Amino acid sequence: MTSARGIARSHSPYDIRPFGDAALAIAARSAEAAGALGVAIRGAGIDGVVDVVGGFDSVLVIYEPGLTDFDRVAALVRSVRVRPAQGTAAKMVVLPTCFDGPDLDEVGRISGLGAAGVERALLRVTLRVSVLGFTPGFAYLTGLPRRLRRVPRRPTPRTSVPAGSLALAGGHAAVYPQATPGGWHLVGRTDVALFDPDSPPYALLAPGDLVRLRAVAPDDLQPIDAAPVKRPLLRAPDAVFSVIDPGLFSTAQDRGRRGVAHLGVPRAGAADPVSAALANALLGNPPDAAVLECTVSGPTLLCRTETHAAVVGPSAEVTLDGLEIAPGRVFPVALGQRLALGSSGHGLRAYLAVRGGFTTPSVLGSRSSDRLTGLGFGPVVAGDELGAGPAAGPMADHLVAGVRAGSPGPRQLRVTVVDGEEAWPGLWDRPFDVTEASDRVGLRLRPTGDPPIAPLAGDTGSAGTTVGTVQIPPDGNPVVLMVDHATTGGYPVGAVVISADLGELGQCRPGDTVELVVVTAEEAGAALRALRRWVDGAVIGPYPVQAG
Repeated sequence: MTSARGIARSHSPYDIRPFGDAALAIAARSAEAAGALGVAIRGAGIDGVVDVVGGFDSVLVIYEPGLTDFDRVAALVRSVRVRPAQGTAAKMVVLPTCFDGPDLDEVGRISGLGAAGVERALLRVTLRVSVLGFTPGFAYLTGLPRRLRRVPRRPTPRTSVPAGSLALAGGHAAVYPQATPGGWHLVGRTDVALFDPDSPPYALLAPGDLVRLRAVAPDDLQPIDAAPVKRPLLRAPDAVFSVIDPGLFSTAQDRGRRGVAHLGVPRAGAADPVSAALANALLGNPPDAAVLECTVSGPTLLCRTETHAAVVGPSAEVTLDGLEIAPGRVFPVALGQRLALGSSGHGLRAYLAVRGGFTTPSVLGSRSSDRLTGLGFGPVVAGDELGAGPAAGPMADHLVAGVRAGSPGPRQLRVTVVDGEEAWPGLWDRPFDVTEASDRVGLRLRPTGDPPIAPLAGDTGSAGTTVGTVQIPPDGNPVVLMVDHATTGGYPVGAVVISADLGELGQCRPGDTVELVVVTAEEAGAALRALRRWVDGAVIGPYPVQAG
């Protein structure tokens, strides 16, 4: 029998199913079995595997589809030997908690305990960490009293949950380590920091740890959801650009964080990886060099030293000292010149690359900034001085005419289904509107002039997710996970956007019309191969191409 997530319920930990065209899902008997299997797969060092995420009864293995494929990864996973868990004393963590959450009365009604009864019940039990996931340091806690295990997820997830919130849903409790979206019921809060990206092992809690709650008054807690402390200006040695105007939302992005999703750390990286790759290829940069991702309208920069740059994005507006520069072309920038990126055109994002790549600070192996959790340097601000690395390969000159020009109109996102088309009537080949609540975390869709998708009955346990996962919350309005998505999720999954269309996904903007078009795994593979041939043929060089 197949669950709502497309993972077969089985007593074998090696029942393996595709999850899109860049991941596979493995069923497990329990969270403990999933955790042990995840550790074993990460330790096996399988070529092409970039992340392994454990869920309550599953493991998601995310791989690079250009380096390997489902059959190879599945065969190697089947050969992995799981070592018996070593007996170690469980760590006890006590969390001072104020029970004043906005959903406390609702949880009291659902459970039949009343608000005061919910507090008493939570103070009596010892909770145990089952798995980590969703966001950095987010621990799923088991051991709730029977009545509190009835509490489901909210029909519509909140776009922001305050850091430190104590929440219940789907038979589990958890504390949100950062201010993030979330669909759980909020019953209280604590001020204990659960994740520190600068101090290994980074997360305060680990699977098997024990947690007790201790009631305190509101004044006993330190505020942790206040406005973030203003970061210092970046003062890069040998800066190539100074930021005069940061634009709407301009962040450094590379290929993202890899190998840390099991801690709840999102991948991040360029929302449109195709445009970012083309921008780097034009300048001879390594594929993982950082670029500036510019949303809607880009920054104005003052050049501090001679360099070369390129901008790639659908119809992006670029000027140098007021003179228009065509996107998709390498151009020299001299000391004192002003480079300005205006509208991103028909898409949502444009990408500015500099010779050598931007050298903003690295966090957990990446220069990317993550909107969900705040990891990374964050958006550039006026006064920042941006440095660049050494030149690497030879520069190209320009892109083939029309490449990444973009055009207005409906967008089609090809998907592979998780449970079969019959499981989600009304999800395919119909228009959806992209809502204003969309961002780098998720593309939120609303059916155009039609009723929402009928959700599956019941709740599903949290499982690993990947970029392009199409979740169906109880309100029936699909959410397509973007690059800053939570690493696990509990809403049912209908499909996954194919790897070849992730660039198109990254350019969807509020107000766009989107259709989800079902393709086969074979068609997804052919589309990715075609995209890579297209990218390889799109870059013309070497720089400068001689006239005539």
